[in-house]
Amino acid sequence: MATGDKLIQVQHVKKYYNHGAIKALDDVSVDINKGDVMVVIGPSGSGKSTMLRSLNLLEVPTDGSIIFDGVDITQKYTVGPDGKKKKLDINIHRQKMGMVFQHFNLFPHKTILQNMTIAPIQVKGMDKQQAEQKARALLARVGLEDRADAYPIQLSGGQKQRVAIVRALMMEPEVMLFDEPTSALDPEMVGEVLEVMKELAASGMTMVVVTHEMGFAREVGNRVLFMADGKLLEEGTPEQIFGNPQNPRLQDFLSKVL
Repeated sequence: MATGDKLIQVQHVKKYYNHGAIKALDDVSVDINKGDVMVVIGPSGSGKSTMLRSLNLLEVPTDGSIIFDGVDITQKYTVGPDGKKKKLDINIHRQKMGMVFQHFNLFPHKTILQNMTIAPIQVKGMDKQQAEQKARALLARVGLEDRADAYPIQLSGGQKQRVAIVRALMMEPEVMLFDEPTSALDPEMVGEVLEVMKELAASGMTMVVVTHEMGFAREVGNRVLFMADGKLLEEGTPEQIFGNPQNPRLQDFLSKVL
């Protein structure tokens, strides 16, 4: 489904801590194209989540550029069509990026329907009835139409994560970012969440997925990135990465996880 049109350009991004003693990201560059399902793999502490969270500035890079829809979102100011400089509003760009975390971040005191409609109503000004109609349709898409009036405590981990995914879709994002979405789930719940992600990928959604699920990377991704020590060490198709890995660190990593 990838089109070759660049949606996000990560250019020489660095994220340093302790005055450069810790290099969480060390000169990472990659283009994410519309329709890509880009899967990021690597050992713990390799910089995968830091890279993902940098895409919407939840982590602000120490250096480098992140260009989203033609705008460098790492800059404080942008130049409008009229040639005038104006302050960059990162929240406008974040609205176009859906984010799903390891932990579901649902409001415990609100129903599933309320969790899903609060942002579209308050941020996008969507009509309440329209928002609820859309939310119910999305819940039906993930097999949870009967849970609209339930509270998060009444749902299993897998159900909560499916709600978290469709909640992000309520904002009609251009790209979905997944930060190890199945790592906090019991093994029997992992499959139901991955199934929703597969359907999302098949619909043409641009996705960047940090995961330890190698089967998903192999089956659903069209591009795989391997990171270690804050560096992007190898990228390619699933066939290249899993079938013919070049980098010794990648070979070693795959020998332990496959």
